[in-house]
Amino acid sequence: MTNSTPKEAGFIFPAEWHPHRATWLSWPHNVNSWPGKIEKIYQPYAEFIRLVAEGERVCINVADSKMESFARKCLEEVNADLSQIDFFHHPTNDAWCRDHGPAFVIKKDEKAIVNWGYNAWGEKYPPYDLDNQIPGLVADKLGLEVYNPGIVMEGGSVEFNGEGILLTTTACLLNPNRNPHLNQSQIEDYLKNYYGVKEIWWIGDGIVGDDTDGHVDDITRFVNPNTVVTVVEPDEEDENHQPLAENLELLKKFQMPDSSRLNVVELPMPKAVIYEDQRLPASYANFYIANKYVVVPTYKDPKNDPIALEILQSLFKDRKVVGIDSTDIVWGLGSFHCLSQQEPSL
Repeated sequence: MTNSTPKEAGFIFPAEWHPHRATWLSWPHNVNSWPGKIEKIYQPYAEFIRLVAEGERVCINVADSKMESFARKCLEEVNADLSQIDFFHHPTNDAWCRDHGPAFVIKKDEKAIVNWGYNAWGEKYPPYDLDNQIPGLVADKLGLEVYNPGIVMEGGSVEFNGEGILLTTTACLLNPNRNPHLNQSQIEDYLKNYYGVKEIWWIGDGIVGDDTDGHVDDITRFVNPNTVVTVVEPDEEDENHQPLAENLELLKKFQMPDSSRLNVVELPMPKAVIYEDQRLPASYANFYIANKYVVVPTYKDPKNDPIALEILQSLFKDRKVVGIDSTDIVWGLGSFHCLSQQEPSL
């Protein structure tokens, strides 16, 4: 535990394409997150792990040896390389490691963890006490210094270009169910001091069905330091059309530090994914940038799935873009990016 901030100590939170030592996950087990369907998510989830493990270690939080045995069985069924996978007996309440997992910051020869508070997206899904302990447990296991900002922050609510810019949404970070005692300026100070960034860019609302109050990783993602992809919905009758159009206009106004414009590439939205009369937050923006692959959720959309994969492949020249059907996973209201958290290499 330290008294200074990561920024004062020279740390930054790198972009997701920075080389990873590992990817951290929390094995899914909460049937309330996938009511009536959890058994269907293990095959695509294991397939995701198989791909990630081809290029880096995969570290999985499990409750105990019984859960570890089940996870190993699922991974063996997809021929994942178990020699690349480490299990940690760290019990969790749920699987969304992007939000409850450790936020790794780095400098030249050092790594540390920022242990943000986690309250299950504004107290929506208690209990979350086990999830809230994960960053500290990981820090203990890895022998890393811990910074404790003392406020709520979720990994899915922030996006980084690795060169000093952080992108987020007013819908989430200014929601009174997170940090009601802080105003926008105070939140920006925390972001700058604990993620080591210089500039905060704000866009507006997220997509329909997103229970996180508008996480940015469902709508807009950096693919290199001066380029984002952002999802758009051309159908004016669709309830996603207006908020996504407004975000697009905001993005087009952002300027890089050298005064050049941000490059904005439009990604389609999949056709609406509806299950039990509920529209789910299906988005191609919830991809995960691993060392070897960019893993993209797809949704059985014969028109837009291939278009989204082609656009992303054109932007990631150094990685293969692979789609995995996320139709069952998104019943949990998130996909591969929400489920994972990268640990950068030094």
